[in-house]
Order: sequence, then C-alpha cells, then structure tokens
Amino acid sequence: MSNSPFRRMIGAPDFWRLWYVGLIVSTVRWLETIAVGVVVYQRTESAFLVSMMTMLRLLPMALFGVFLGALAERFDRGRTLLIVVLMMGGTSAVVAVLAGTGQLEIWHLALASFINGCGWCTDNPVRRVMMGEVVGREQMGAAMSLDVGAGNASRMVGPAVGGFLLAGTGIQGAFILGVLMYGTALWAILAISSRIPRIAGSEAVLARIAEGLALVRTDKRLIGVLVVTVIYNIFAWPFTSMIPVIGRDRLHLGPEGVGILAAMDGIGAFVGALLVGLWLTPKWYGRAYLGGVVCYLITVVIFALVQSPVLAGVALIVTGFGGAGFATMQATLVYLAAPLHMRSRILGILTVCIGTGPIGFLWLGWLADRIGSHNAVAVTGALGLLALAATWRWWKEI
Repeated sequence: MSNSPFRRMIGAPDFWRLWYVGLIVSTVRWLETIAVGVVVYQRTESAFLVSMMTMLRLLPMALFGVFLGALAERFDRGRTLLIVVLMMGGTSAVVAVLAGTGQLEIWHLALASFINGCGWCTDNPVRRVMMGEVVGREQMGAAMSLDVGAGNASRMVGPAVGGFLLAGTGIQGAFILGVLMYGTALWAILAISSRIPRIAGSEAVLARIAEGLALVRTDKRLIGVLVVTVIYNIFAWPFTSMIPVIGRDRLHLGPEGVGILAAMDGIGAFVGALLVGLWLTPKWYGRAYLGGVVCYLITVVIFALVQSPVLAGVALIVTGFGGAGFATMQATLVYLAAPLHMRSRILGILTVCIGTGPIGFLWLGWLADRIGSHNAVAVTGALGLLALAATWRWWKEI
C-alpha cells in the first residue's frame, strides 16, 4: 500500500468529502437531464428543444468560465462551493413545486437548466482545484480517476433512476429526489476542514485573465489539450442529448428503457475510469486523452446506425470507456501543466473550451429536425473525426 497512488487519498477525509459532493451533483445532473429530456420531447415532439435543454446547462461555461476561474482565486473556495450547491438545490426545489402545482412550463425547465449550468461551470476552478490541493500534485492523476469514476457512476445511476421516477411519479418526483441529494452534499461541504488559501495579489480579474491567456499561448501542451477539448464538446458529447429521442423513436423504448439505455454510457465510463486510475502511468496520459476521443467518436457513429437496443447499449458502453480516458486526463493534464498560482484561471479557460458545447448542441438539434436524430448523430461523429485529423499539428504536442 505504501506505493499505491491512492495511499494519500485514503487518509484524506476532505478529499472524500469533495469527491462525494462531485458524485451527488453529477448524479442529480444526469437524473434531471434525462427527466427533462423525456418530458420536453413528450410535450413538443422537437428534438431541437431537447438538445437545447442540455445546451443551456453548458452555455454558462462559455459565458462565465474564464471569469469564474480568475474570481475563484480571490475568494474562499469552500464558501463558494457551499453557495453554488445551495443555489442548485434551490432551483430544483422550485421546479418540484411548480410541477406539483401543475404550473410547470417548458421555459421553467430551460431557466432551471441554465441556472444549474452556472453551478456546473464552477466545478473545475473551485472543487477540483480544492481536490488537487488536498491530495498534492503527485496524486492528481489518481484523484481525477476516482473523481471521473464517480461522475461516470452517476451516469449509470442518474439516468436509470430518472427514467423510473419519471414513469412512476412524474417529473416532480425526480426533482424532489434531487433536492434531498443536494442536502447531503451541503452536509459534506460543511464538514470540510481544509482551507485553500486565496492567491495573493491585487490584480484585477481582467488582468488575471490576460495573464492566463498569455501562458496558454506559449505552452504547446495546453494548446493541444484545449483544441481537443473543443472538438470533443462540439462533435462528440452533444450526442447524449439525442439518446432519449433515438431511444424512443428508433429503438421504440419507454421512459424506463430510455433511462437504462442512457446508463450504459456511464457503465463503460465507470469501468474505464477505474482502469485508468489503477494502471495508467504519467507517460501514457496524453495517449489516453487522445485515444479516448477517437474511440468515443467512432462508437458514437456506430450507436447512431444500429437498430437493436442491445447493440446500441453495447456501443454506448464502449463510448463511455473511451470517454473515461478523455475525461480523466482532461483536467489532469491542464492542472499539471499550469503553475500553482494560476491553476484556477487556467482551469477556467478549460471550462470555456468545454462551454463551446452549445455550438454542437445547436448544430445537432437543428440537423436532427431535418434528417432525423440518428442520421444527425452519425454525421456529427464523422465530422468530429475529420476535425481531429485536421488539427493534428496542434494536438501532437500533447
């Protein structure tokens, strides 16, 4: 055990509290995403609007990510995390009340998605920076594998629970469960004893942002990671918004079946994250990152083209496996490449690149309404592979 990469984390209770907060927030996110997607499609029959609900959860990353990264250095991150989870829990509570009183409208779900997306975009510059400082630089890869594993476990549990709750209790039950789960995350945050010091300096937020951007321009590793991140978030990940549509229209599944189908991606990602954490060494970090994206895009195309629920589920498992390599290494590579005093702001820039996802969701939703959801997913996945080939000169530096 003395040589285990998990040795230090086992004795770091604050790491596990932060890990638990990430697990809960991610589980609620996926639970609500599948419930909202099914309800919106039932009411509107529009694949475009379903895609927009997920897009709205990503939009704050592009709008505010770089600013939050710089701001996070100037405030107590523990208090910031507490406020963020309170905000997300409050939003879910309002949706549950509106659903229970029969007043819930599509625009309510859109607004709630955007507000909770604002909380999501603080994850890299706040919670994950806290994790890194708690476990130390040398253990960041292992810490991220556990964190991504938890996030992927949530992708198994969240969609399945969301589908069954939606079928049994309606959308109100799904959001009530989300509120209860947020309450346990708040308890974990209040128990954190570590205090991550604010970064000294009187620079204005814009000056901190400019300094971070200047560093990125001179570091080929960071440029490569950010380019691949943009490609993944435009051409790969948006396909998840089409799972409820493809599950219902092409595979003829009900809410429970759609929830189980969506969970398959999480199963593969969970297993992949565990394997990465147990056996991957630093010299393979870049290969796992790039190989994961290629695997993800190829299996997205396969998922879109098959007509068997079983084959679609298998394709999603492999998709999740590839996504685990990408997701585990994404923040790890940026964290390790960034200087100590600039980690929050560089991770904020990463968050902005993740926030390019709305472009992909807009494109995919628009295309799906014209050529069908499965054809749109297949075309977009193929375009992602072409985009990777075209940007080789940048990501080869990873």
